[in-house]
Amino acid sequence: MNRIGIESLSKLSTRLALVACLAAVPTITYAGDQPAELASDGQAVFVTLGTNGGPLAQADRTEPSNLLKAGSSYSLVDVGDGFTSRLAAVNVSLRDIDNVFISHLHFDHTGGLMAALGLRFQLNAGKPLQVYGPPGIEETVAGILKGMKPAMEAAYGVPGEESIPTDELVQVHEIEDGDVVKLDDFTLKVAKNTHYSFIDGSPEDRKYQSLSFRFETKERIIVYTGDTGPSANVVKLANGADLLVTELIDLDEALGRLKKPGSAAAAAKQEQIKEHFLAHHLTTSEIAKMAREANVKEVVTTHLVGGLTISEKNTEKWKKEISEGYDGRVFIAKDLDRF
Repeated sequence: MNRIGIESLSKLSTRLALVACLAAVPTITYAGDQPAELASDGQAVFVTLGTNGGPLAQADRTEPSNLLKAGSSYSLVDVGDGFTSRLAAVNVSLRDIDNVFISHLHFDHTGGLMAALGLRFQLNAGKPLQVYGPPGIEETVAGILKGMKPAMEAAYGVPGEESIPTDELVQVHEIEDGDVVKLDDFTLKVAKNTHYSFIDGSPEDRKYQSLSFRFETKERIIVYTGDTGPSANVVKLANGADLLVTELIDLDEALGRLKKPGSAAAAAKQEQIKEHFLAHHLTTSEIAKMAREANVKEVVTTHLVGGLTISEKNTEKWKKEISEGYDGRVFIAKDLDRF
């Protein structure tokens, strides 16, 4: 595992003036009930902040993001677009986030990274965000910081604002298959999965990885597949877990929403998308097989890929199909569900 401190960009943020500005910000009040606190009894909690999968937006489901509260730490697991409002809904501030774990670099899983960094900059979080992800995450974050530079230099527009090095804003750690990361409140174990099908040992295979995560907390073991197709490596990673959080695709629904191609180029691209759906994601029967072979206690499905909308009829069908091949409890997650 490599630890990378991103090089400083010139004339970045505030320290003294920004603190003064933030001190004047009034306490936020809610029109309705204030969001309920997460459990503080020491039990690790996994919250599915966003449960939609892929680039097509859903009105009632945001892009893939999750929150792990373990001990005194808060970690985001993938940060799809829309996660900030979901985080507010569970009464957790971006300032409280310690870690971000990125499973792979597809945009539905990383779209909120600039928001995470930029808003923490404006909030004067006071500690660097620790970002863990596959090869390429260092370059991704460096690019985001470059894009943030003009706004960070302007800051609050107060003359004489002091700058901070970017390693006080974020520190990046590239991780890969087989890595073990020991943190204060849990141990992370990492496995490469089959969301990409580059030839083993090829330049693409060495350069790009899609990862699954095993979080071993003091009370329970939670495994997050991220996006993957069937994978013996993920089954091994998930062995004996208390909770398996897995993606789900309904192939009939997903393939049915593809538009009829209007050109040969579009047809070729559509064939690639079909191959991606078939090989790089998990159907209900594949989820059941994986959960059964890994002997996990409970299954939660998220990153739901189906038709243009996801109905209660869909979710009941998916739960039934998984339960036909797996005896444990099955949950089809909604945004803000807690496990």
